[in-house]
Amino acid sequence: MSFQNSFAPSNAAPRVYVRHSSGIFGLLVFIAAVISFLCVGRWLVVEDPLDHAQAIAILSGRMPLRAMEAAQLYRQGYAKEIWLTHSTEPGKSLESLGVSYVGEEIYNTKILIHEGVPAAAIRVLDPPILNTADEIVVINAAVSAAPLHVVIIVTTKPHTRRVRALWRALTRDQSRAIVRAASDDPYDGDHWWHKTRDALDVVREVLGLMNTWAGLPLGQA
Repeated sequence: MSFQNSFAPSNAAPRVYVRHSSGIFGLLVFIAAVISFLCVGRWLVVEDPLDHAQAIAILSGRMPLRAMEAAQLYRQGYAKEIWLTHSTEPGKSLESLGVSYVGEEIYNTKILIHEGVPAAAIRVLDPPILNTADEIVVINAAVSAAPLHVVIIVTTKPHTRRVRALWRALTRDQSRAIVRAASDDPYDGDHWWHKTRDALDVVREVLGLMNTWAGLPLGQA
């Protein structure tokens, strides 16, 4: 007497259940991926409430947006100084080719003065920097040595979350940073995949955040 047919239904049921569960799990993963894709651009943008600070620090890049935002905050009375960082590159490399180069801090200074900031209120920080992590370290050293251990850091919208993460990772909140985005930044976090620049910003910032959370094993851009 064969028992094969008697046991067939009980053996088949678990396989059907496993396939059903796998299908639901796959669907949930797909939905989560779609939601993450749609929301990541907006998630990257974070801002802290404004408060009075020792200085307004402008991160390098995206002229003139960041400098113009800093000038507006200065005119509103949130700080009495504006800090700029500076890099030896590409000036050093161009100099070896006999090509003169005026650093970004020079242009930012001109923008600030044009926007009503006195030259005496503009300070270029040392030492030179290579990346955002360097800028955070230099700005933290300057504000830690100042009477009021608060600084407003101005950057562009998709860069704000990584700046906040870097500040926490590199300074351990020794002083306070108020991260603000340039209000005229055209970045569209709701439709970031529509424009190449926005898409590149999102990819770069997500990878940069992963590197920051991992302890900066790859350095920082």
